[in-house]
Amino acid sequence: MKMPRKVKRYCPYCKKHTLHEVERVKKKKASELKWGQRRFRKVTAGYGGFPRPKPEGREKPTKRINLRYRCKECGKAHQSPCFRANKFELTE
Repeated sequence: MKMPRKVKRYCPYCKKHTLHEVERVKKKKASELKWGQRRFRKVTAGYGGFPRPKPEGREKPTKRINLRYRCKECGKAHQSPCFRANKFELTE
């Protein structure tokens, strides 16, 4: 799927349609201090097998695409619900 880098859409902060810059959201590094990660470290520590079975089956054919729209007027950014696409490309 190809999408333009600049799109005119509604800005909830300006409360009108303005030009927006589109950027793809990258996954940030998971924190080591979160409870899920601390529990995982506790369970996997010491002698013993891996606590969870490895995921079986194939990978999904499409990945979720998250986009961030940044308003050119006020500079604020907002996101829309993610969608699935096989290939994704931002064009000029």
